[in-house]
Amino acid sequence: HVQLVESGGGSVQAGGSLRLACKYTQSPYTREQYCMGWFRQTPGKAREGVAAINSDGQIVYAESVKGRFTISRDNAKNSVYLQMNSLKLEDTAMYYCAAGRYVYDCWRSPYTYWGQGTQVTVS
Repeated sequence: HVQLVESGGGSVQAGGSLRLACKYTQSPYTREQYCMGWFRQTPGKAREGVAAINSDGQIVYAESVKGRFTISRDNAKNSVYLQMNSLKLEDTAMYYCAAGRYVYDCWRSPYTYWGQGTQVTVS
């Protein structure tokens, strides 16, 4: 059973940086391409994709975070990271890590496994 655990959230001033980490208990898919993604959600708003990376290393970002956020992974550590720089007030949200089988691209892929989330607050 795949479990994802996020960490690294917290409170930071605008312009600051945070690095989120997502550790998973086992590789979610062993014979298929898959995506590891970061999503965020604030109360009353729909969840939105922030960044994702597939098993071939292809990366996608939401327009709102391009140039500020960087997604990376360390397969040896079963971990995916989200480096967030130049944080803005509007980046405040609960951030979730997810894994899903790769279909067409990581934005259209169905994400099956989700972490519990880590709160990021920018003030």
